[in-house]
Order: sequence, then C-alpha cells, then structure tokens
Amino acid sequence: MKKVLKNVSFVFLLLKMCIVFGQETSAQKRIIIDVGHGGKDSGAIGINKIQEKDVVLDIANAILKLNNELDKPLDIYLTRYKDTLISLSDRTKLAKTLKADLFVSLHCNHSDNPDARGVEVYTSKKEGEYSEESVFVGYQIEKALCTAIGYESRGVKFANFQVLRETIGYCISILLEVGFLSNWDDGNYISGSINIKLIASIILKSIEL
Repeated sequence: MKKVLKNVSFVFLLLKMCIVFGQETSAQKRIIIDVGHGGKDSGAIGINKIQEKDVVLDIANAILKLNNELDKPLDIYLTRYKDTLISLSDRTKLAKTLKADLFVSLHCNHSDNPDARGVEVYTSKKEGEYSEESVFVGYQIEKALCTAIGYESRGVKFANFQVLRETIGYCISILLEVGFLSNWDDGNYISGSINIKLIASIILKSIEL
C-alpha cells in the first residue's frame, strides 16, 4: 500500500510539474539563469587559476546561444550578461518582477579537500509553494549531468541561501554547483570550451522538460 501511495504521489507531482511549465497550455516558460558572483566578487578560484564568475558566465552564455538555435526557444533571462556585480536582492527581484517559472542559480564548488568533486544541487531549506517541484527539477538536472559527463553525484541538498529563500515562494528555485574548481579533474574539465557547451546543453535539455 505504501508503495502504491508513493507512486500516486509521484504521478500527481509530475502532473503539477506539467501544469507549472505550461505543457498543457500555450504559455511559454520563463526561466531566470542567475549567473553567480561577478565584478569584484570572483567567487571560487580554481587550482588552474580559473575564476568561478567566468566559468558560470561562459555556461550561461552558452545556454543562451543554444536556446536561440531551438525551433521553439525558451524565454530565458540572465541576471548578468557581463562581468558585473549584481546584488543578491536584485537577482531575486528580477525573478519576481518577470514572474519566472524557474530560477536556476549557477555556481562552481570549492573545498579544502582536493579530492572533493562532483555535482551538487541545492534548494531552499525554507519551505515554500514550489519546494517539491524544486527538488524534482534539481534531481533531474543533477542526474542528467552525472549520467552524460560521468560526474560524481553529491545529491540534492537544502540550504538557506538568500537567492533560494527569496524565490521559493514564487517559482521553482535551485542552485546548481557544476563541479569543484579545487579538484584537478573537475577544474580542468570545466575550463574547456567544448565541455562548457556540453554542460550548457545538458542544463538546457533538463529545463525544457
């Protein structure tokens, strides 16, 4: 019985996801890609001196380019289009003002442990209207990246990050850590332009649903 109830709940969640993303209507999904850090805030700095702010901007721009090549492109906005520092509150205000369906904050990870590696996804520790859907979408993106690239899965976790806390009540909201710049393998992989395009392609396909 418990298994049946669990399956039924999952079906209802998928149905709700379809409605939220407009698959049963003609509405176009509006997606905010929050490009982490920028300007004087470099974010994490990798072992090969690559800066997080540059990596995530490259991925975001690659997502935009690939999206524009689609027959039916998604309605995607970035929180920054160049190397500028945008406040966290302005990032979340954009999602609310544009009435986003999905908010994806792009980041790279860093650890004092050089062996730490893999993809990590966060959603808000604070519960909101879109908490369940956020976990589902976060899992889908994390699974897709790990499967396609061979990344180590670090799972979907909960955190009190401001960008998540302030958007979870308005739209599906996740923060994606695409790899560890402090890890030699992850850092070198993310540094490659071809690999950045692949990561962007996987993220775009995952949010197309």
